[in-house]
Amino acid sequence: MWQVLVSGVVVFPGLFFAFRKVLPSVFSRWTDADVVLVSERHWLATYFVIWYGVPYMSYDIFAMYLSHYYRFRVKGREDYQEHSLRTVSSFVQKEFPLVLHHIALLTLLFPFTMFLRNDQGDYFIGCLFLTEISTPFVSLGKILIQLGKQDCWLHKVNGIMVLLSFFMCRIVLFPFMYWAYGAHYGLPLYAVPLHVSLAANLGNLCILSPQVYWFVLLCLKGYRLYKRSGKSRGMLQAEPLSDHTKEE
Repeated sequence: MWQVLVSGVVVFPGLFFAFRKVLPSVFSRWTDADVVLVSERHWLATYFVIWYGVPYMSYDIFAMYLSHYYRFRVKGREDYQEHSLRTVSSFVQKEFPLVLHHIALLTLLFPFTMFLRNDQGDYFIGCLFLTEISTPFVSLGKILIQLGKQDCWLHKVNGIMVLLSFFMCRIVLFPFMYWAYGAHYGLPLYAVPLHVSLAANLGNLCILSPQVYWFVLLCLKGYRLYKRSGKSRGMLQAEPLSDHTKEE
């Protein structure tokens, strides 16, 4: 996972700066604007979606279903002794926002990225990739809980990183993209939604809505853990006082 992250950090800026150095010597008549425009475009911005994103989202739906199925099977649920339409239906009902999010990406965002954007909007496609920055922290939190380490300092620090990365890369990201678009065209932020297409606004809204929902759930979960931690500290501090009282 970290190797892929490091590779992305090195490869994409590396290609950009390499093209900026090489292209002026090959196309001497190109202006700096021409060079930068070509340097920022790359086939991987599009093909990464179809060759990586589509298989990943498809696999992730199946993996989430298996996790749901075996979680209830080990609890002894009789209707989870084998796969059926009932187990699939139960999974979809329980994880409906997440399933809908994956299906929307597969049926709307990916086809738009591949066929309908006319090789425009690489910057915003790259911004949308940033939404996955929070995923390693979310996964680490679940792993720590699985290992029974939910009370350790690493889990607490990771919880802060989950909230921070989720808020910045999945919620603030959208108004930032509108601001960046407005800055490019000289528009105030409030005027940008009127300047872009209805499809773009609806697409962003469909992606943003579940992010806000999940962020609220994360905040509520963090608050519950904070209250539980506070109660535990209070009980530990009260025990010596109780023993002292008994001795008197």
